[in-house]
Amino acid sequence: MFRHVMTERPVLSNNTDPKIFGEYYYLKEELTAFCRSNGLQTTGSKAELTERVRTFLSTGERTVIKRTGRNASNTGAVTEGTVIGPGVVCSQRLRDFFLDKIGSSFKFNIEFLKWLRSNPESTYSDAVTAYGEILEERKGKRSIIGRQFEYNTYIREFFDENPGMTLDDAIRCWKHKKSLPGSNRYEKDDLSAIGR
Repeated sequence: MFRHVMTERPVLSNNTDPKIFGEYYYLKEELTAFCRSNGLQTTGSKAELTERVRTFLSTGERTVIKRTGRNASNTGAVTEGTVIGPGVVCSQRLRDFFLDKIGSSFKFNIEFLKWLRSNPESTYSDAVTAYGEILEERKGKRSIIGRQFEYNTYIREFFDENPGMTLDDAIRCWKHKKSLPGSNRYEKDDLSAIGR
């Protein structure tokens, strides 16, 4: 696949062409700094920030995303009988509850977060049970990487294709790849960054 090669990735500024912006990889920190300097909302996921910057560069519009209020599990005590409710947020209070009930191996994984958000009528006792079931299902399966984690996806794809190479090799190829316009998925041509 042919990619137009520029000498370096363009700096994100008010003059950045929205089409060019969409071709390059920008860190969340860069997107947040751009939003802050242009009076845009700085909260949200990387995907939300990217869309906010793209809209601003295209139209000059400053979109605002209103967050829904936090439910009881995010503001009060969490017990096994507490109903999860809509709009669950992974707070430290919630993490402490699960660490207490499940143990130090507990982590908010993607499958569990999806379960929590799609079962607002369930209790946290149900959630503890669901967590165990999700872990059982995951045994022998590869974890799912969310689409916003481009670096992790790239590194996994790199090692799938090049099992004998080092993490340093993968990182050097990633740094080269993200400086180019287009997809940030691994391609065999990326090995040129390490002379292969």
